[in-house]
Parts: sequence; structure tokens; C-alpha cells
Amino acid sequence: MQTFPVLRSILIVPIRVTAYLSIMGLVSELRRRNVFRMAVLYVVGAWLTMQVAEVVIALAHLPESIGPTILAVLAIGFPIALVFSWFYEVTPEGITLEKDVAPGESITHITGRRIDFIVIAMLCAGLVVFAFDKWWPEGPIEQSIAVLAFENLSGDPEQEYFSDGISEELLNLLAKIPELKVISRTSAFSYKGKDVRLTDVARELNVAHILEGSVRKIGNQVRITAQLIETQSDTHVWSQTYERTLDDIFAIQDEIAAKVVGKLKITLLGSPPIVKESQPEAYALILKARHLGRQGSPKDWQEAIALIEQALLIDPSYAVAWDALASIYVNQADNSLRPTDEGYAQARKAANQALALDPGYARAHARLGWIAVHHQGDLAAAAKHYERALALEPTSTSIIFSAASLAESLGRLEMTIALEEYALARDPLDPVANNNQGDSYLSAGRFDDAIASFRTALALSPSYVGAKYRVGVALLLKGEPESAMISMEQEGFEAWRLIGLAMAHHALDQASASDAALSELIQKYEQDAAYNIAYVFAFRAEADRAFEWLRKAVIYNDPGLAEIANEPLFANIKSDPRWATFLESVGKAPEQLAAIEFNVSLP
Repeated sequence: MQTFPVLRSILIVPIRVTAYLSIMGLVSELRRRNVFRMAVLYVVGAWLTMQVAEVVIALAHLPESIGPTILAVLAIGFPIALVFSWFYEVTPEGITLEKDVAPGESITHITGRRIDFIVIAMLCAGLVVFAFDKWWPEGPIEQSIAVLAFENLSGDPEQEYFSDGISEELLNLLAKIPELKVISRTSAFSYKGKDVRLTDVARELNVAHILEGSVRKIGNQVRITAQLIETQSDTHVWSQTYERTLDDIFAIQDEIAAKVVGKLKITLLGSPPIVKESQPEAYALILKARHLGRQGSPKDWQEAIALIEQALLIDPSYAVAWDALASIYVNQADNSLRPTDEGYAQARKAANQALALDPGYARAHARLGWIAVHHQGDLAAAAKHYERALALEPTSTSIIFSAASLAESLGRLEMTIALEEYALARDPLDPVANNNQGDSYLSAGRFDDAIASFRTALALSPSYVGAKYRVGVALLLKGEPESAMISMEQEGFEAWRLIGLAMAHHALDQASASDAALSELIQKYEQDAAYNIAYVFAFRAEADRAFEWLRKAVIYNDPGLAEIANEPLFANIKSDPRWATFLESVGKAPEQLAAIEFNVSLP
């Protein structure tokens, strides 16, 4: 009964040996005919071809469909190349069928070495391409623009607000186009009145185009000249002059934006943005009110309110005016020029009125988000407002920066940093943006990045309040108290300087000097800096005093509490059982923050 299995086993062995030898013979023949080498050569060559094609398509503005077509052709060519290398051989007389070449005359081994050299050379070229792509500074994307402040040619300095306002309105209009990178106002207007070359401006802002021009307003007559410049070659792409009445001001802005879109060959995914129209007289009043609001003095803010109220008498349904009023109320409340609760209540009422008139007005949603975070402490409501604002205007840097502050309050540092880095690429010369970015890096433990951001803020604004203090904090957390002390001593704003000195002296074991600075801080700034005093005590490992001052911060409604989830200076008391209890009492416990939904995506 066992005979057949034994015979089968005996017969299978030579069959398997024969099959193995056949496979090995095929592999050996594939090697001899350089089929494997040809496969490697083709793959490497195809990859380099795609890299070159990608660059050429981008530079020549060719249709993107060319890329997939080239890939398909290369894929079809791969088996053809392998078949060719099997049936043909390169000889001194040229390409010949392999079967016609005598075994003693074959030079496949020489051809193989040549292919090896070619593959090595192509791999080296590939490394160069990879290094170039990874480390070479990126140039500006083609569809990018900075709108500079238009020159006031009215012959009246009092009309400066109008030329600036028109420029800003054009900038905001273009910024609503997701397919276009637009530099924000702070950076673009920083060149106003300076004698600079446009090529230098483009390099510093990393843009491919600049829109500049002039405005002349005399009575009801307006003359606007706009010109679009391609910065790499410093050539005019388009220019046009509009001589109209003030009644046509909105149509002019729409026409200029449409021309820019056309000249930059932007393919819009949706409808082109248009200006929100209003009564021209009310519009001019709001431009002037915004101009005064940026001056930041109590007198300017009061005059701005009067102008906005005039605009609302002309056009009560002007949503932009209501939001502008909310902005002034917030500024007054934050600067103790109006009782905090009263100022924020009026701001919330004005912003809600703006949304009642225009539910799609993104800035009003962002305004209510800011109020919810910094006055009401309602992070869930703020999240809904910011989500809606960014859905309406996904590329607005001002809204993105505000949303980043909410993300930081929620303890979501990765989101915070991503939002700030996106916005900062569109507003690189804003000292406030650079400072805020530094704060986020500091909270994330990226101390060198934080110091670089703070120093950029100082380079842009040498007297920037608190920046030298923040550099000192980063140095303290890095373990460099001597350098931190130098930076703290250079801080110009007294409150920040005292906060910093109290911690730096402690880090240097100078207890009496630390006590003196902290005592002076408490004496002068108890209500304004309760939150900061709390983390000074925490840094000094005095837990009882730290929690005492945290409770005072709650009583004084200290806005610093919004940042407590990420504050690194509380590290010494975070293991104390009272820490978790306190966070829960102010709605900042990790599980409470995690339960708040806040989902935004960058364009």
C-alpha cells in the first residue's frame, strides 16, 4: 500500500530540481542580457523625467493634465524596454538581435557596466534634485500679490484716510480669493512713505506681483490709477485709470479685482468676490473712522465713534459700520476708557446687530468669538463663531490669528502653531503676529524658535512691549539665567520688567533681590497682574502663594487666565492636587477643553 507514495516522492525530487535549475537559468540569462539593469535604469530615468516635467509645466503654465499623460506614457514604455533588452543587444556594429550574436562576440558584460555607471550618475542627479527641493529657498508662488498703500494725490493730507482706505478695501477684496496669496495690511502698508525698490519689497514679502497706484479725491470726484507689476522682471502687466464719481467707488474696486484675477490667470472655484455696497457718504465716513481707530488714542477713538454714528444715521443697515463700532468699544474697554462690562456689552450688541443685518459677515462672527473668549470665558461659543467666520473667509489673516488665540486657550498647540504659521506667511512684517508666534513656540517648549520670533518682533518694532521680557522667559526655561537677566533688565515696560526680574533673580539664587522686585510688582500692579504674580510664585515653588493669587486673578477677571492651559511657568505646581481642581473651577481642565469641538482647516 506504501509503494505509490514512495514512487511519487522519488519522482517529485528530480522534477523540483529541474524546475529550480530552469528558474536559476532564467534568472542567470536575465542578468546576462542586462534586463534587471535596464529595469533599474528605466525606473530612475522615469523618475527624473517626471521631476523635470513638473518644473517645466509650472514655469511654462502648461495644463496640469500633461503630467498624468507623461506618467502613463512612461508606464507603457516600461515593459517595452524590458522586452527590448531581452531580444536585442548592443554591439560595436550597432543594435542587433540577440540570437544573431555569436556567444564569443557578446559584449553584454561591458554594456552592463556602462548601464551601472549611467544609473549611478542618474541617482546622483536625483540626490541633487532632492537636496534642491528640500533646502533651496523657495521663490514666491506665481499667484501671490501685495497691495501697497495707494498714494494720496488729492493735495490735502486730510484725504490720506481715503487713499489708504481704498487700498485696504482692494486688499481685503482680493484676500477673499482662496486661490490667491495676498499679503496682509500690516506688512504691505509698512512700506508707505519709504523710498524702496519694488523688487526689494517683493523679495521681503515673497510675492510675485505688486498692485500699487494713486487716489485723487476732490469733492464727489474720484480719480484712481492702479497698476499691476510682475516683480521678477519688474514689468507692468496692466494699468488703468478710473475717473468717476464717489457713487461708482464700489464698481471701480470690483473692476480692479477682476482685472487682477484675469491677468494672474487665476481659475476661481467659486464666484468672484464683490464689495459690500452701502451709501457712498457712509462708506467714506467708515474709512475715516477706521483710520482714526488705528491711531489708538482716547480722543481718536471717541471721534471714530462719532463718525460711525453719522454713517449709521445715513445707512442704519450698514453691517460694516456696526462691526466697526463694536471694535472701538472693545478697544475702549481693554484700555480702561470705558467700564469693562459696559464696553463688552455694547460691543456684543453692535456685533450682533451687524450679523442681524448681514448673517454672512465674517468679521462680526470673529468679533463675537473674541468677546466670548476674553470677556465671557465661553470657549464653546467662541469656537462656533470662529468656525463660521473661517467658513465665510478662510484666508482672512486677522480672523486666523484670532482663531489661533482660541486654539491656544483650548490647549491645542499644534493647531495654534499651524494657524499662526499660515497667517504669518501672509503678514511677515507684523510685530504682533511674530510675538504671538513666539508665545506659542514658548508654550510648546521650542525655546530657540520662540527667541527668534520675539527678536523678529523687536527688529520690526524696537520698543515692542514685553518682547524682551519674553526673550528672558525663554532663556530662563532653557536654563540660561544670566542671559535671561540681561534681557529682563532691558525690558522697557515696568510691569513686565518687574515680573521678569523677580524670576531671574530667583533663578540666580538672589532671594532678596527677587523679593524686592516681587514686592514692588504687587504694590503697583496687584489688580492688573494677578495672573502673572501667580506664576512668579509658582516659578519660585511657593505653591500656597501661587494658588492664592490664582484665586485673586479669578476675582479680578484677569484675561491672562485664558492662557493658563499652556502656561509653562506653572510647571512647579502642576503636580499639586489643587491644580486640577482650580483648572476645573475655571473651565480649563483638560477633559473640559477636549470636549469643546473646534474644527478648522487651512485653505
